[in-house]
Amino acid sequence: MRVLVDTNIILDAFLEREAFVQDAKTLLTAIKSQQIEGYVAATTLTDIFYIVIKKTKSLERAREAVSMTLALMEICDVNSNILETAFASNLRDFEDAVQLVCAYAENLDAIITRNADDFVDASLPILSVQQLFEQSAPMDN
Repeated sequence: MRVLVDTNIILDAFLEREAFVQDAKTLLTAIKSQQIEGYVAATTLTDIFYIVIKKTKSLERAREAVSMTLALMEICDVNSNILETAFASNLRDFEDAVQLVCAYAENLDAIITRNADDFVDASLPILSVQQLFEQSAPMDN
């Protein structure tokens, strides 16, 4: 399955956000082992850098977070067409709109987030990590 991983999932893993860290790390492990193909929007990398440095006050940790993301994920291009389409969308959060348009442009199967309400009226599945693994689990016969 090819999925766009929302910025919050990457940050949950890297910043070890208590209630969410285990799900995030489980997803990243599945991506690392190539069970799932993970994508992020190019703009996610700048968001990760900014938020990690703001939260940790560490340039080294911010660089490590970006490096890990680059190594693990496929990067969706963000160009003027993506930005204009996202801007014209009905999503209230521009970052989420950019991610959604990237997922459409790459013909991805789903967006993985813990904030499904941020992607109202999306025409592709918006799943939590748990929902993703429930969907992709092999059926018992």
